[in-house]
Amino acid sequence: MTLRIGIVGAGENTKLQHIPGFKSIEDVEVVAVCNRTEASGKKVAEEFGIPVVYKDWNELVNSDQIDAVCIGTWPYLHSPITIKALSSGKHVLTEARMCMNLKEAQEMHEAAEQSDCVAMVVPAPFYLTAEPTLLSMLKKDFFGEILEIEVRGLAGGFDPNAPLHWRQRRDLSGQNIMALGIFNETVRRYVGHEKSVMAHATIFTHERIDSETGMKRVADVPESIGVISEMENGATAVYHLSSVARFGDSFTFEFYGTKGCFKMEGGTAFNPGKVWVAGESDEAPRLLELREQPRNGWRVEEEFVDAIREGKPVTHTNFTDGLRYMEFTEAVQMSLAEGRKVNLSEL
Repeated sequence: MTLRIGIVGAGENTKLQHIPGFKSIEDVEVVAVCNRTEASGKKVAEEFGIPVVYKDWNELVNSDQIDAVCIGTWPYLHSPITIKALSSGKHVLTEARMCMNLKEAQEMHEAAEQSDCVAMVVPAPFYLTAEPTLLSMLKKDFFGEILEIEVRGLAGGFDPNAPLHWRQRRDLSGQNIMALGIFNETVRRYVGHEKSVMAHATIFTHERIDSETGMKRVADVPESIGVISEMENGATAVYHLSSVARFGDSFTFEFYGTKGCFKMEGGTAFNPGKVWVAGESDEAPRLLELREQPRNGWRVEEEFVDAIREGKPVTHTNFTDGLRYMEFTEAVQMSLAEGRKVNLSEL
């Protein structure tokens, strides 16, 4: 039986990954799209051969010609579309960042628990090719007990005249700050969850021009953030993210253990980059040789379809894991607002 996918929000990642990914799977069809405007929806439909364009996402979600919904909108719509789709008997794949805040994440998680449908968040895409090998080495105690973690996401460049981006608007992005949540998702794959966080952040340009209205609007999402977190296993994790660091080393993760270390660096979201490892007998980190994988290990659309058709568990990423990184982002925001260390048990 053909699985019929409806797209709500055909942004860059949806056009780059999700639509081509679904179209490459046998007996899967992308049958409808709804974008911010009908004109932009028609443009996407023409580009990818999608037969139906909806003006309103509610119409798409309610259609009996749709089996599953892929949500590629900005975070402010993730929760309402997800909950409506699940209640309408539609499977859901929603783009990361999961939603606006912890309350919405809890409501989405509850809706998923009450539904028989598959609910999945697009995973953090960093270093997926290396992940199985590194997890196996961790399990075999190659690195020993992880003590220190450093995460850097330094990118962009200082330009106070650049127009306002949706990621700089809390009304569209919620508690999410840059890619902090999906960086945290990556860390948790290797070392588990946080016990507490302490955060500091800065906004360098407080107003920017909204390109849609031509008027100045408040930019109220930090452009630089540092977070120190205590992990449940006792390790310390330090995050430094910036959108004003020209020539910065974005997407870099370092893990240091009692026997060795591993470093993932030089990659982008869909570039494998380089991974360096060192164990007890190594004098210096060595390049980890990895078998090439199609799409750099990205199997999001295939995993979503396999979960629907075969009942396979979602690993990258289920709503429970998404809820955990929304707990992290909520604790970070609480720390910023109150100027103190926040225990995740407070949430």
